[in-house]
Amino acid sequence: MKPFEACPVCGGELMEKEVEKLLRGGVHTAVVNVTAEVCLHCGERLYDAETVMRFEQIRKKLERHDTSEFQPLGQSFQVG
Repeated sequence: MKPFEACPVCGGELMEKEVEKLLRGGVHTAVVNVTAEVCLHCGERLYDAETVMRFEQIRKKLERHDTSEFQPLGQSFQVG
């Protein structure tokens, strides 16, 4: 059973989708593909508890510069 029948932000319909989440930790950024409940009206994303814990583990590794098990995608740059 889903924790929410409708979007808690706007009341819109939720649909399970594969999404891309950007996570930052220190100077590093990681791209993670996960499943989320996405509101078809406002775009709000709802993640299950296991996914949120995974996000936190990845952020901590990024902050410690522990990126050995991550696949490099290129370089990031700040402009401005």
